[in-house]
Amino acid sequence: MPDTLLEKGSQNPLYQQLMRRLKNDVIAGVYPAGGRIPSEQALCANYGVSRVTVRKALLDLVQDGLLLRRQGKGTFVADARLTRDLQHITSFTDACRGMGRAASSRLVDLRREHAHPEDVERLGVAEGSEIIELCRLRLCDGEPVMLEYNRFSSRYDFLEKEPSTGSLYDLLRVHGLIPSRATHDISLGHANPSVSRQLATAAGEALLLLDETVYDQQDQPLHTSRQWIRGDKFTFRI
Repeated sequence: MPDTLLEKGSQNPLYQQLMRRLKNDVIAGVYPAGGRIPSEQALCANYGVSRVTVRKALLDLVQDGLLLRRQGKGTFVADARLTRDLQHITSFTDACRGMGRAASSRLVDLRREHAHPEDVERLGVAEGSEIIELCRLRLCDGEPVMLEYNRFSSRYDFLEKEPSTGSLYDLLRVHGLIPSRATHDISLGHANPSVSRQLATAAGEALLLLDETVYDQQDQPLHTSRQWIRGDKFTFRI
């Protein structure tokens, strides 16, 4: 741990100096991903600053996504977040693989139900027809990252018969269906009790909410998707 005091006569505010020190320490591996940052009291003593300065620096680093706070446990270095480029069709599995991490899926629910008006509009199915909804929990290195609800026309009934714990897009390609483009709507949502239970977050916690309509190689609607995503684990590039 560095023991050089901050420059109190500098034009740069003390909290910004402390932020820079902590960032450099994270980059240098002094505090590795998942590692705990020293307590506020220890940082005050080490850098010769007030607790107000320390809290301001830590809060800004949390908001930047470099650190995260765990209630009753302290402040930790955040793991590198998965990144998905929305300009290209990229599966969750590929996003994990690109960062050298392991993707897995857990089937939460698989059901048939009557099409909603939104299904008729977005999937082009007939009113009164059936829809297959596939709900899966997506995990990266065993940690829950995303809860997704995918809705398909009932003509894709192979989804009810084949394992859905791997890459859904790989399974679709086996059946000659190639996801080629998608439309996206990104918003902020808040975890209800069932979502928070699956994603291991607090009820009401802010989550990224991604709504997609995915099209196949014939530019026909293939499926819709609603994804509840932990922002501390996943981000988008637009």
